[in-house]
Amino acid sequence: MSRYPYTLDRDDPQKPPIGLIVLQTDETIEPDFKRYFADHPSPLYVSRIPSGQTVTHQSLSQMQTDLTAAADLLPKGLSFPVIGYGCTSASSVIGSERIEKLVQGACDVDTVTNPLRATVAACAARGLSRIALLSPYIEEVNEPLRAAFAQNGVDMSVFGSFGEAQEAKVVRISTASVVDAAVKLGADPLVEGVFLSCTNLRTYDAIPAIEQALGKPVLSSNQALAWHMRHLVQNCVK
Repeated sequence: MSRYPYTLDRDDPQKPPIGLIVLQTDETIEPDFKRYFADHPSPLYVSRIPSGQTVTHQSLSQMQTDLTAAADLLPKGLSFPVIGYGCTSASSVIGSERIEKLVQGACDVDTVTNPLRATVAACAARGLSRIALLSPYIEEVNEPLRAAFAQNGVDMSVFGSFGEAQEAKVVRISTASVVDAAVKLGADPLVEGVFLSCTNLRTYDAIPAIEQALGKPVLSSNQALAWHMRHLVQNCVK
């Protein structure tokens, strides 16, 4: 065997790595992120976390026991400006600060965001405080979610749900159903926009149709999370 010398490339500081922790049951966020980050130079690294086939308060809370292990599966030797945890409802149950601490226990990362934290930031950036909530969840999941947003200054008194706990069904709720329900909720004159909750809900193609029908801004879990992560990375490379 011939052995050859080699040199090492330096990582490009203009292309810092970003990380994403995805639920085992999620079929939507990765395809969405391919579209949201299609023009972004940073490499995206993904890890999965065990999650229940049904969305309940208990199954959401259980994920905090696996968060550090899931983060530990991201590549070592990298310094991340941001890692996203892709679960809106679990973020309201576990808490953004707790999530950040658990992920930082395994990764060199500056900021850990999630759809709850990202949507609050997006609302602040757009000057929105009264948002209609459309979720696929059952009420034991909806209640802490609305409470968490209220604690962060976002009123979601106007809300509706598909009332579905099975992840395999949530991901297959049609775009037409999402648009129809969101337009009905957003028509309320008291709300300034609509939030489509759940990273597993297919919202990418629904958002433009809802915005056109309402003339109001529409946010979704994946859209807000992608926006916030891009924003944090941009601040890192300035």
